[in-house]
Amino acid sequence: MATDSLEEIVKTLSDLKVTDLAKLKKMLEEEWDVSAAAPAAIAVAAAPEAAAQADEATDFQVTLTEVPADKKIGVIKLVREITGLGLKEAKEIAESAPKVLKESAPKAEAEEILKKIEAAGAKGTMKGV
Repeated sequence: MATDSLEEIVKTLSDLKVTDLAKLKKMLEEEWDVSAAAPAAIAVAAAPEAAAQADEATDFQVTLTEVPADKKIGVIKLVREITGLGLKEAKEIAESAPKVLKESAPKAEAEEILKKIEAAGAKGTMKGV
């Protein structure tokens, strides 16, 4: 796309009313099947790929949030499996939840770890980093 065309787009967007920008934002979200991270339609229109990528994290942090007393032994074994730590360190993590088990993992791996945590009877969370 030529620079002149981009400048025309910027000028056109700058001339729009706020209500029209809101409509444009909604139309672009529907067209591209994305959700704007911020309510700034101009940012979405100017950089749709960047907005879509900002919504989708690629790495996730997995945190052990709660360990029931009757499930502690199974959770300690799981912590050892996930982290590669020794028995003493894994026990300390399980007893002092909430603790981060994995600082950065791909989405599929983080979801798998979370499933294992829940299967062991504990609770965990994952958040994008």
